[in-house]
Amino acid sequence: MKPTRWLKTGPLLAAKAAATSAVFLMVLGVGTAYAYWSTIGIGNGSAANGTMQTVLVDAFVSGDSTATSLVPGGSADVILRATNPNSFPVRVYSVAANGPASADASHTLCTNTGVTFNPPASPLSPAVVVPANSSVLITLPGAASMSAASQSACQGSAFQLPVTMAVRK
Repeated sequence: MKPTRWLKTGPLLAAKAAATSAVFLMVLGVGTAYAYWSTIGIGNGSAANGTMQTVLVDAFVSGDSTATSLVPGGSADVILRATNPNSFPVRVYSVAANGPASADASHTLCTNTGVTFNPPASPLSPAVVVPANSSVLITLPGAASMSAASQSACQGSAFQLPVTMAVRK
């Protein structure tokens, strides 16, 4: 009796063996890549944050000047001086009213100023950046308005408009 051959020989067998090996290696490679990209690592890290100092807002200081005057029924620019005491620059995000307007001390009869602060939209556009350890003047066009009902005693007064300025690093 002649033994039955289960294994084939020749070029067909070599091609099938090469194809099977290639598929096996490809599956093994994909599995390795998946394992590489899906691993989870555990470790420790640390960071410290600093404290941002308060950015100061002032009205006019020596050397500043107005660009426009406020008249009854009109509007004028508001000019602020922002001082950044931090060691990094900050960006002014918004400016909002923080109380009623008042006339300067030499105009005591000006009790009804009729002056209001019209805050610009937030975030401030164009963006205003206050460099580290420095000051900048910020002009808010048309941000103050005066009603036609303002008292005559307010003529020539410099008005104080309390504002709050929000800044971000």
